[in-house]
Amino acid sequence: MSFRVVRSSKFRHVYGSSLKRDQCYDNIRVSKSSWDSTFCCVNPKFLAIIVESAGGGAFIVLPLSKVGRINADHPLVGGHKGPVLDIAWCPHNDNVIASGSEDCVVKVWHIPDGGISRTLTEPIVDLIYHQRRVGLVLWHPTAQNVLLTAGSDNQVAIWNVGTGEVMVRIDCHPDIVYCASWNWDGSQLVTTCKDKKIRLINPRTGNVDEEAVCHEGSKATRAIFLKSGLIFTTGFSKMSERQYSLRAPEQLTEPIVMVELDTSNGVMFPLYDPDTNLVYLCGKGDSVIRYFEITAELPFVHYINTFQTPDPQRGIGMMPKRGCDVSSCEITRFYRLNNSGLCQVITMTVPRKSELFQEDLYPDTVGDTAASTAEEWLEGKDAEPLLISLKDGYTPKSAQKSELRVNRKANLLEKKSGRGDAGNQHYSSESLPDDIIQQFKEEIRKLKAMIVKHEERIRILEKTAKQYESEKVAANNIEEKPNSDNVAPVNANADLAPDEV
Repeated sequence: MSFRVVRSSKFRHVYGSSLKRDQCYDNIRVSKSSWDSTFCCVNPKFLAIIVESAGGGAFIVLPLSKVGRINADHPLVGGHKGPVLDIAWCPHNDNVIASGSEDCVVKVWHIPDGGISRTLTEPIVDLIYHQRRVGLVLWHPTAQNVLLTAGSDNQVAIWNVGTGEVMVRIDCHPDIVYCASWNWDGSQLVTTCKDKKIRLINPRTGNVDEEAVCHEGSKATRAIFLKSGLIFTTGFSKMSERQYSLRAPEQLTEPIVMVELDTSNGVMFPLYDPDTNLVYLCGKGDSVIRYFEITAELPFVHYINTFQTPDPQRGIGMMPKRGCDVSSCEITRFYRLNNSGLCQVITMTVPRKSELFQEDLYPDTVGDTAASTAEEWLEGKDAEPLLISLKDGYTPKSAQKSELRVNRKANLLEKKSGRGDAGNQHYSSESLPDDIIQQFKEEIRKLKAMIVKHEERIRILEKTAKQYESEKVAANNIEEKPNSDNVAPVNANADLAPDEV
């Protein structure tokens, strides 16, 4: 007699449900860019979606309470000169969001509580370093004001947003960087590249600790760090079959698990919940969301279920655990973008009869307080995220308490705008370094010398032109005046023959 033992797991019966249309967000012009991005990010205060806009790039920011049909003239965040490719909310400040664009500039914005009432065009700071479009922005999980950006120039930059400076430059990728992910405490970085390789990088030095071929297919691959230190990847095989794999950092060349899913051609985005060790696979253009539980038991990646929807998805955003509803045993919430302009809200719930707080479903989760500063992280301090309990719920901070302050150097990222309030600013020479002042003085001296030289040349040309005009007038007068001395006398007999005279 044979029988099958069912694996014991409290997440075996997780099910997904979609909220009604009037509780979702409708009439959104989702971006039509072909860039492999989720186009959406969300936190306990706001929902941000990259949208189509004329005259540059923009994204829309909506308070979570503003559900229903969105007006076509709703204010946008639109300071970019090219289409926006990626956006990311700061994990330590729910009012701060970063955006990367095809105009090669990364901008950091501050959104007031309640959203924006008019189109926002003035960011907190512009981060200018990349020479080609910026398709990836990623905040550090524990250090305050540390932002990673990657562009099509194959460069990865790690910024200190508080000063507007690049702290680390990573130049080890021969081609476009597809994705990047920090580990649990932000001491390591994993990236995937168009050369099909996955790299484990020391983010403070930029040195590659280990590299290996990720997936043999030529399409985009993704990799994320799990809380345990393992790496979960998605990609394609040589036959264009979609795959996922689980790898250990010390043995990247030998995957622990490599599984083929299907033959669809959409890039799969792995979304990870470190509290439950669940990974959700959301493919671009798919109408399903697959979710898996990762454990220490064979086969390590356990398939749980699939959430089916009728429409293909354009992008998707995942709510941080502190924004979930603990009273209904909601463990994850997704904001799923359709091609029709609907942002569908999907909740993942563990069925429980009790209405009490379920401690096994909600261990202490990552809070919104940074564990270290950017300077401490750069000096080598590693700190795990500060955790909070959700037993009594989570209350977001106000914008006044969480305002981002940027202390920029005088010669870095200075705005020289002639519009609005920026045009009324006065810059004193005392705030500029001596070498910059000396450089300005030298340029002014050269300009003055050039002006004097051109003025002398103009005077000579004007004098020559006047002299030429006077000589021309005199010549015309001589030609018009009759000269009697030069006129020959008329001979009446000139036409007669000599014999006739």
